[in-house]
Amino acid sequence: MSEQWSLTVDCASPRELAAFWCLALGYVPAAPPAGFASWEAWQAHFEIPEDEWDDGAFIEDPDGVRPGVSFLRVPEPKVVKNRMHFDVHVGGGRQEPFEVRWPRVRAAVDKLVTAGGTVLRVDEPDGTPDHVTMADPEGNEFDVL
Repeated sequence: MSEQWSLTVDCASPRELAAFWCLALGYVPAAPPAGFASWEAWQAHFEIPEDEWDDGAFIEDPDGVRPGVSFLRVPEPKVVKNRMHFDVHVGGGRQEPFEVRWPRVRAAVDKLVTAGGTVLRVDEPDGTPDHVTMADPEGNEFDVL
């Protein structure tokens, strides 16, 4: 039996990064735990100091199928390349003709640049664009394919 899991991203600005990734992944801010009207009510119930309430943000798949993602504030900045990264699959896969797939990738890239992402490079292993490597607003690398 597999284990339930989620991904946690260390960052400087949890709410801002969570908003970017909601757009990138089609996710939504996570609902508060059952029995609580808000995350603030949950935090107050567990006596979490108010100055820590903005230390995290959580997003989830609106369909409840894919893993959740947490964003946690850390004091140190990102300094090296990610060893693990998101691949955002918007093109439909290589089984889709390039003329169908690549406009989808470009549209997603344009949307994410407008939201604060940065294009790092267009990967063209055989001379034809395959995917775009980007960075989120805090410099975390990911691919759009």
